[in-house]
Amino acid sequence: MAREKEKQLAPSPFSQTYFHGTKADLKIGDFIEAGYNTNYQQNKKAKYIFLTATLDAAIWGAELSFGEGRGRIYLVEPTGEIENDPDLTDQKFKGNPSMSYRSTKPFRIVGEVTIWEGHGPDQVKAMKDGIRKRNEQGVNSLNDE
Repeated sequence: MAREKEKQLAPSPFSQTYFHGTKADLKIGDFIEAGYNTNYQQNKKAKYIFLTATLDAAIWGAELSFGEGRGRIYLVEPTGEIENDPDLTDQKFKGNPSMSYRSTKPFRIVGEVTIWEGHGPDQVKAMKDGIRKRNEQGVNSLNDE
């Protein structure tokens, strides 16, 4: 029994990797913080910042975000508590298959994924059209509450 408890408390060399997709040009050591324009709606300040444990969701973030620069995917480390992103969990999908999270606490940039393959132009256009349509219809995000 003591050996089993010891195994549970032993530190692990593995930790969860988190990504943040954006067009912002940032550097290792910088912090991503709430209060700036959201990635998906200009002139709207973000109450939360987002991260994901899947590269695909981060790629979508990089491709769909506003801005003229190239899409970037940063490896980030949360500095505080994170929680499931309610727009993607239990509302659209049961559970959290995209492993998408939000926080009001900053994320520290610890690296950048520089080689990644984006989605096809038709897929990106369809997603951008869907976001634009929801914005025009005034569909509120659960992240606005």
